[in-house]
Amino acid sequence: DGRGVRPGVGRPLTRRRPEKRGFFTTRLFATSMQGSLPPEAQEKLEELQDLQESAQQVAAQKQQAESTLNESKTALEALEDMDEDSVMYREVGELLVETDYDEAYEDLEEKVDTLEIRVESLGKKESQVQEQFESLQQELQQMLQGGGGGPGAGAPGGPMGPGGD
Repeated sequence: DGRGVRPGVGRPLTRRRPEKRGFFTTRLFATSMQGSLPPEAQEKLEELQDLQESAQQVAAQKQQAESTLNESKTALEALEDMDEDSVMYREVGELLVETDYDEAYEDLEEKVDTLEIRVESLGKKESQVQEQFESLQQELQQMLQGGGGGPGAGAPGGPMGPGGD
């Protein structure tokens, strides 16, 4: 009926799990938490967010290229089933222009080849961004685990440590 439990109400924050999107695990950082992060960690977090945005763009481009590739392959298969003497038209802007079988076949074949290369290239770029993301995420986690607590915390014998000689 549209009424009932509102999202997030009555649930402790610790129960929130990372949200899985593709190969990225995103963690929702509260704005107040970002303000309390050390500057280096905040910078890494911003880099992570930039990488995630980049990954989403690459994934969208790859999905679009795969869709166009599938359409082009389907058109090529349909063309192969047609009689070579059939009258054909190709779309040029808002016009339909008559074309012959060989020209249509060559153009579609070239388009399929180009799109296959593009999809492969975008797949490599997607993997590269994934590796960068995971590496940076690990750096940030190590920074946050090892660096919490202010000067000298976890660095006994340092300038602020015991015996401060």
